[in-house]
Amino acid sequence: MSTITEHPTGEHDATVCRASRHTRVQQLITADESSLAELEALLATLPICSTGRVFVEIPDVTWVTDLRVPARMTLTWLDRSARTGAPGTGRACPTGRALARAVTAWADEMMCGEGDATRVHLLGGYLGTADIIDHLTERLGVPAEAIHAPERYRLLAD
Repeated sequence: MSTITEHPTGEHDATVCRASRHTRVQQLITADESSLAELEALLATLPICSTGRVFVEIPDVTWVTDLRVPARMTLTWLDRSARTGAPGTGRACPTGRALARAVTAWADEMMCGEGDATRVHLLGGYLGTADIIDHLTERLGVPAEAIHAPERYRLLAD
């Protein structure tokens, strides 16, 4: 018995997404307040059947907006003003820390299988993105070429 992965014409549409045997690729997407426009553009390109997580780090709750994500994806807003920095210090949460903590915890739980095909799109700031890339590549063995991050950061080998 074959697995339905796409429309006979090669298109990916709502009919294909509703098929019980349709292969769904998990997504891991990150952003922060500086990349909300990029995030909206990326989300608009995802198939409606996408699954996975979207993590968005923001300075405070006033930055929360109405983002449209596919129904099978979870959107998590990470409010830095409600978090602390390094455990036990009582310091404010620096930019990128909340994002890196949340994403590495999620990845440790959800990206644990050999041959994991999670699509990783890191749109957040440099510090959080660098920590996440280090964790994914060094601890979880995700190939650098499987991670999409802003080229301006030069975090992934060419």
